[in-house]
Amino acid sequence: MSDLIRTAIRDIPDFPKPGILFRDITPVLNDPAIFRAAIADFVQGCREAQAQRIAGIDARGFLFGTTVAHELGLGFVPIRKKGKLPFQTISQTYDLEYGSSEVEVHTDAFQKDERVVLIDDLLATGGTAGAAVKLIELAGARVVLAQFLIELADLGGRAQLPGIAVTSLVCYS
Repeated sequence: MSDLIRTAIRDIPDFPKPGILFRDITPVLNDPAIFRAAIADFVQGCREAQAQRIAGIDARGFLFGTTVAHELGLGFVPIRKKGKLPFQTISQTYDLEYGSSEVEVHTDAFQKDERVVLIDDLLATGGTAGAAVKLIELAGARVVLAQFLIELADLGGRAQLPGIAVTSLVCYS
């Protein structure tokens, strides 16, 4: 299936700025068969990890994570950029190339020791995913698997997720 997904991903050179090769997933989302294949792969990983809850990172992680949660009959927890959640939150700061950013989750999003699978579209440097894992752990749950549609292996994102099983459907190195 990863070859089918890889074929659908569109390369956009010099976006959002010169020197960047952007991996566009909109063709994956637009093709029902390819999208279903990606979801099926994510669902299988969640079953094997015995997930009790799915978490997704703002915003494209919501596209995959909510669909996977629905397929498994599990709850979904959004991990959002600071200031986007209406209830009491906990937050985690992480470094960007120039500066920092922050993600949040509701304080009541997880049960103690709950088995959580984290889903997002892209693993690059791992800053956002690492912050999301820390948030989930601060909330008392355990990340048992982190799944990504695309991994840019040369950027070393897995190093930000020590001790966590990581899978990607398509890996570029």
